[in-house]
Amino acid sequence: MMKPIIIVHGGAGDIPSSRVKGKLDGSKAAARAGYEILLKGGTALDAVEAAVVSMEKDENFNAGYGSVLNLRGEVEMEASIMRGSDLNVGAVTLVKEFLHPISIAHKVLTDSPHSLLGAEGAKLFALEKGFPTVKPESLISEHAKQALNNFLKHGDFGRTEIGEKDEGGVGTVGAVAVDAAGHVAVATSTGGMSGKAVGRIGDTPQIGSGTYADDLVGGVSTTGHGESILKYCLAHSIIKLMESGVDAQTATNKAVEGMTSRLKNTAGAITLSKDGEVGVHFSSQRMSWAYVKDNKTVYGINHNETFEESY
Repeated sequence: MMKPIIIVHGGAGDIPSSRVKGKLDGSKAAARAGYEILLKGGTALDAVEAAVVSMEKDENFNAGYGSVLNLRGEVEMEASIMRGSDLNVGAVTLVKEFLHPISIAHKVLTDSPHSLLGAEGAKLFALEKGFPTVKPESLISEHAKQALNNFLKHGDFGRTEIGEKDEGGVGTVGAVAVDAAGHVAVATSTGGMSGKAVGRIGDTPQIGSGTYADDLVGGVSTTGHGESILKYCLAHSIIKLMESGVDAQTATNKAVEGMTSRLKNTAGAITLSKDGEVGVHFSSQRMSWAYVKDNKTVYGINHNETFEESY
């Protein structure tokens, strides 16, 4: 029997100091929500979904409620989830009228012959499976509106984080878990980048870029500059390094820094090996993260900073 472990991230980027507490509190709460499922003997797949659902409800994060807006002022969300035992995946993109894209992605994994559904197809599938719709405007936070206005004024393209001027600071969310049976699962969810083109699809729903899980190796969830992450296949790059014998932390460092060196944009990743070894690294200014193991919560947001408290 494995000691279960779950790790989450709340997004990598230029997170303003005013948003640090909200990000850390939300990350810890999400990790604990997932850990409670693992403690009761639940699966890694259910645990990572629960952790991400917790963050999709929290406007401190760029997922679900609080997602950033496209050029038309709309929320278009995406999410993916992967099960390491059989490499099965579920992903959705261009989701507009549902609070929890990650839960729809989970249903795609379990109930659809397809792996990735988008736009109207994702909506029809979600309705068929009984997911309630919400008014699209109910997903829009004031922070996200201000961030889009700021983008339209200054054209600072490619931000997944909302900057200091508008007191924002949201980010893509993700979770990786290993359950008591030794199974690995990963989930990632995002609203994308502020001011993105209508219909833009990023790294998050693309398996191997935003998400990857393999019981024989481990699991990775990424965050940061989406176009760079998908060009570099960042999650799978970390897995391949681990497969060659590199430990989780070194593999995470090497791949994130490799992507940044090659493509000149920043990212972050959280990694667990199949044995529960942790890897956390980000080339951005900050990334909130937290993990729970042995009834201890370990967390941080700045470089070279780790805090610990009892579960």
